[in-house]
Amino acid sequence: MTGLGDLTWPTVPAHPLLVVPVGSVEQHGPHLPLDTDTRIATAAARHLVGRTPGALLGPAVAYGSSGEHEGFAGTTSIGSDALHLLLVELGRSACRWAGRLLLVNGHGGNGPTLVRAVTLLRHEGRDAAWVPCAFPATATHPGDAHAGRTETSLLLHLDPAVVALDRAEAGATAPVGELMDVLRAGGTRAVSRNGVLGDPAGASAAEGADLLAVLGARLGAAVDTWAPAGDGRLR
Repeated sequence: MTGLGDLTWPTVPAHPLLVVPVGSVEQHGPHLPLDTDTRIATAAARHLVGRTPGALLGPAVAYGSSGEHEGFAGTTSIGSDALHLLLVELGRSACRWAGRLLLVNGHGGNGPTLVRAVTLLRHEGRDAAWVPCAFPATATHPGDAHAGRTETSLLLHLDPAVVALDRAEAGATAPVGELMDVLRAGGTRAVSRNGVLGDPAGASAAEGADLLAVLGARLGAAVDTWAPAGDGRLR
C-alpha cells in the first residue's frame, strides 16, 4: 500500500481522507515490544485505508503521553501538552490539502489529549476526528487493559517474531476500574511488578486476526457515517 510518505507532491490525491496512526513508546510487559501501540494503530489504519476509497495512510505519530508507564525502562513519553501541540499543528497543516483528518489512537493514555486537540481543530473549522483501537470484552474473549491476551494476540498476528512468549506471564488481573486510584497515584508499577494489566494466556495469531478484522469493520462503519461526537470521536 502506498502511503503519504511514499508520494511526491504532484502525486498526492486531491482532498483525501488522511488517516494517521497515533501510538506510544512504552513498556508492554516482559514479552511485547515497546512500540506495541503504534504497531496496532498502524495495522488498524492500514486496514481502514485499504477499504476506504479516497483514503491515504500517513506516517504514525510514534510517541505519546505515557507517564503512567515511566516506572519501566524504555518508556519514552512526550507528555500531554507536547502531544496536544503536535496533533493540533499536524491537523492545521494537513487540513490545508486533505479533505478530512482521522487520528487512529492505539494508546488509551492519549485519549484525553486527542479529545482536546480534535475539539480545537473542529472549532477552527477543520474536518478532523479520532477513533480508538478499542477491544471490549465478549463472551468468548476476556477484556484486558495492557499487554494481556488482546495485545499479545494482535502482535502474534502482526509480527510473531517480536513476541517473547517464553517470558509472557500474568500481571494485575483485577478490573482496571478497581485499580484506577492506585494507578493514578503511582503509575503502572504500583499495581503490577511486570507491567502487565491482564493475562496473555490463551493468546493466538488466529485470535489476533479476528480481533483486527472486527476492529477494521467497526472503524470502517464509523468512517462511512462520519458523525463525530462532541469530543470529536467517531461512533
